[in-house]
Amino acid sequence: MKASFQVLSEEERHRVHDESLKVLEHTGVKVETREGRRILKLAGASVDENTSIVKFPRSLVESSLKQVTRDFVLSARRPGADLVMNSGESTLCPDGGGTMVLDCKTGERRAATYDDWQDVTRLADAIDEVGVYWCQVHPAARTATSGSRIDYACRVFRNFSKHIQDTPSYAEQVPLFTEILQVIFGTKEDIRKNHPVSGLLCPQSPLMIDKAYTEGYLALKGWNVPVAIMPMPLMGATSPGNMISTIVQGNCEVLATICLVQANEPGVPIIYAPALAVMNPRTAMLSDASMEYTIMDSAATEMARHYGIPAESSPGGSDAHVPNVQHFLESASMGMPTMLSWPDIVVGPGMLDGSTVSCLEKFVIDVELFRLAKHAHRGVNTSKDNWLTDVISSVGPGGNYLCEQSTASAVRSDDWYVTDFGSHDTYDNWVASGKKDVVEEASDKVQSILTAHEPLPLGDDAEKELAKICKRASQM
Repeated sequence: MKASFQVLSEEERHRVHDESLKVLEHTGVKVETREGRRILKLAGASVDENTSIVKFPRSLVESSLKQVTRDFVLSARRPGADLVMNSGESTLCPDGGGTMVLDCKTGERRAATYDDWQDVTRLADAIDEVGVYWCQVHPAARTATSGSRIDYACRVFRNFSKHIQDTPSYAEQVPLFTEILQVIFGTKEDIRKNHPVSGLLCPQSPLMIDKAYTEGYLALKGWNVPVAIMPMPLMGATSPGNMISTIVQGNCEVLATICLVQANEPGVPIIYAPALAVMNPRTAMLSDASMEYTIMDSAATEMARHYGIPAESSPGGSDAHVPNVQHFLESASMGMPTMLSWPDIVVGPGMLDGSTVSCLEKFVIDVELFRLAKHAHRGVNTSKDNWLTDVISSVGPGGNYLCEQSTASAVRSDDWYVTDFGSHDTYDNWVASGKKDVVEEASDKVQSILTAHEPLPLGDDAEKELAKICKRASQM
């Protein structure tokens, strides 16, 4: 018996789809890329070049959904770290886009440096529960030039040996990026088959597909790069003021983008990934610590299952400025329901203050929350050998089970999860060990991991080729 969290009934999931089809057919989506409009027009969409509005016939949406590759593997350099989508397993992905860090030594926030980026990337590489890379913090020294972007791409592969969900932001960077892929992962056919990288597209809410990032992904045509589609409507600001209508709008934005990428490259693998967020009605800012956020993202996972497409979900996080009681309350409360809906990829560990500030201590604490959620999701093992009624009869009234072989076996099984976070001993032993709180323990774990972990090297030959590519990029 698996434990789960469900939001929408089967009937309601069908209605979300039907309402989305009406919006797409009669209202449409603004597609800001001329190339995207051309592709969609050839596929059968109605295109108004004066307004850039594209309307999607029901038949186009349905045929696009049929073309989607649903069962696929996101591969990794590290042996044993491949991720099988739609397999019933789940993995973590760091949240991305922060520009600040909470300094472990001073406790103060400051602008991120490349050293900070490297620390959080290597920390993620070392933790088995993290299977996918996002750029958690953007170093202040990183520029938008092609040379900087290609240098950054090489740094990613040096420091993270599992799956990379990060592709070029602009079409002109694609040729050099695909050269990097071939240096590290082999031939174009190897890359098409194994999917060592995937992309991320974020349609703009309400109902818009942007130009630059979309064209960057479209330029990867022929490489069969899976793409996670992640609109980020903000309930009450860039989407309507209630949950079900925000779910519908997010679904519209995903379906419209599916139509575009399938028309560009039929059969390309898709990950259904809307981040359905909430406005704080007092400030009009993002309310990361919102139960509505986590409920809607659970519903999004259910819509992914409705379509048979792998799910990537971003549960609500914390508005706390530092790791404290507020952070623990919010991260646990907002994360657990979405995790129990059990998406293939869960985005989010390591961020404070509305997902703007990276905190390494919070990163390892959030991983522990995921471990607890994974244990909760397992539910109750009701297999034949687990009922132990013969043991109950053997021990009988007034006995105990401490010396039973079944107990010794059980405590080493999935039925038990024994955490090493926090104090679970006597008060005197806690005092004797220094009265550390969980944040102090997390800091110690971070330093221990960063001291011991070395990412899987690329090899001298690969490094020489990457250096040549970076030199060419710097001269562009």
